[in-house]
Amino acid sequence: MKKATIIFACLLSAIAVMADNHWVGTWGTAPQLVERNNNPPSPGLGNNSLRQIVQVSIGGEKVRLKLTNEFSTGDTEIKAVELALAKTAGSSYEIDEASTVSLTFGGNAGVKMPAGGKAVSDAVDFHIGNRENVAITIHYGSASSTSVSGHPGSRTTSYLKTGNTTDFSGAVKTDHWYNILALEVEAPETAGAVAILGNSITDGRGSTTNQQNRWADVLSRRLLANEPTSQVGVLNMGIGGNCVLGGGLGPTASNRYKRDLLGQEGVKWIILFEAVNDLGGAQNGVQTAKRIIEVYKQIIREAHQKGIYVFGATITPFKGNNYYTADHEKGRSTINQWIRTTKMLDGVIDFDEAVRNPQDPEAMQSKFLFENDWLHLNANGYETMGSCIDLNLFTKTDPLAADDEEEEAYGEALWIEAEDLRTNSYGTAFQLVEDGAASGGKYLMTVTQTSNAAPTDKAYMLTSTFTVATSSTYYVYARVLCPTWDDDSYWVSVDGPMNNFANGLQTNSWDWKEIYQGFLQAGQHQLNLAGREDGACLDKLCITTNPETPSGMGGQATPTAISPNRHQQPISMESYAINGMRLTTQQKSPIIEVRRFDDGTIISRKMVAHP
Repeated sequence: MKKATIIFACLLSAIAVMADNHWVGTWGTAPQLVERNNNPPSPGLGNNSLRQIVQVSIGGEKVRLKLTNEFSTGDTEIKAVELALAKTAGSSYEIDEASTVSLTFGGNAGVKMPAGGKAVSDAVDFHIGNRENVAITIHYGSASSTSVSGHPGSRTTSYLKTGNTTDFSGAVKTDHWYNILALEVEAPETAGAVAILGNSITDGRGSTTNQQNRWADVLSRRLLANEPTSQVGVLNMGIGGNCVLGGGLGPTASNRYKRDLLGQEGVKWIILFEAVNDLGGAQNGVQTAKRIIEVYKQIIREAHQKGIYVFGATITPFKGNNYYTADHEKGRSTINQWIRTTKMLDGVIDFDEAVRNPQDPEAMQSKFLFENDWLHLNANGYETMGSCIDLNLFTKTDPLAADDEEEEAYGEALWIEAEDLRTNSYGTAFQLVEDGAASGGKYLMTVTQTSNAAPTDKAYMLTSTFTVATSSTYYVYARVLCPTWDDDSYWVSVDGPMNNFANGLQTNSWDWKEIYQGFLQAGQHQLNLAGREDGACLDKLCITTNPETPSGMGGQATPTAISPNRHQQPISMESYAINGMRLTTQQKSPIIEVRRFDDGTIISRKMVAHP
């Protein structure tokens, strides 16, 4: 009986040890085949020693190191590896000698990684604190310096010295990492890591070498200083020049997410922040964005299967960079609008809102510019990005978000029948034409040319007030029929004089054309439109955040709010449910109240009715 008790006690002890063996990534980087210009400098890696500095996120008492030879075409032989606390974040090679520990691999001092292979060290007792600097010293045997797995964008100086040595005085400096992949700590079950999928803006282009001030570093420091999130590690999986779909530098995000996100130890959260490089080279911004969104959806589904929360980060502005075109901006808007509205993501990080220029929202604030390229941010910009993230995202206990979403016909939009804007005062110069191919069976045709200047007479103008719920980029599309290049333009403005016109709308059949694009703050606005060339036919208008051009006859006409100074006397009042169904009795629910006036104008408002 006593013997059985002892065995049972030992078994419980073993189970307890296994339960405590919870590994969490405290530092990591996304590997790639190092480009020729970033290969190790002379004297090279083979038979030499390399000291590399990393700054961890969460601390621990026991660690293990992961190495990679994933992209190399030959074996990489490592004779020995030591860890030590570094005295700087990379500006020197100096270490605390007393902290040095030697690693083993399956009990051996060294390891040979075959082409495409990886290696994981045995766990070792090694105390590191939060955000502490660790020196990883590798002594190489046979190793190539022209086919190397590594991470070029380290923003941290490494030190290369001839021979098997721990004396790095006079070492050759290189601001790249080679062969190191991840450093993990044994941590409580309550600890976890956030893995970030990104490109150069996450990798840290524009941050300060050896100061560890990327936006991910800023986030890490904030998490550690906040008691509820003080056990959250941060893994920066950004690759400069990376794309989601194809091309770019390193393996695409669609190919590497299983390795860099789902394959990390202890990951409980994921941040998705890619796409700008795809959009910068896109032939069709919206279609490229939709393909990226499909990749995001797949990542979300697989992450949710593992119980991992996924947050989407909006794409930052890039107007002023050669990536920018109106079409590429539509792609950015498509992704950002999806991120802000989808029910699949577990949270939103709005980098776009944090760094954009309020006066020119398609561009970032000039104080954040790195080398005036209007794409990458400086250290101040990264501080702003890292500081705008809601830390409560990392204390979520809500159920995971949806694994799929119901597809809407077009998305949120205000649809306006052109003929509804023609009243006793406004738009009387437009000819009202009946046509079964038009939405609602009617359209307006411009009969007087005003191509030299926008008209001021209300007879030639159409106007409508409307309200938007969110501050965002909005598009106005018109369903038009403009048979020739001499009858294909309209004067148009939102909230101002009609100093601009939409031209080049020529189409031989009813089709949707974009006539306005601009950033609108949440609240009420006024759309003004006038015919510029006679013979242009206008059927319907759409005001939306969706950058994708509508199709067919569009959505059901929304009760339109016309400028209140235009109406005369009310002649009717109708109530509609939010889904558009007309109500015959009052209901205690949000409704749309529509008032019609004797000059043909309509005013609507959303309200809560109480029977």
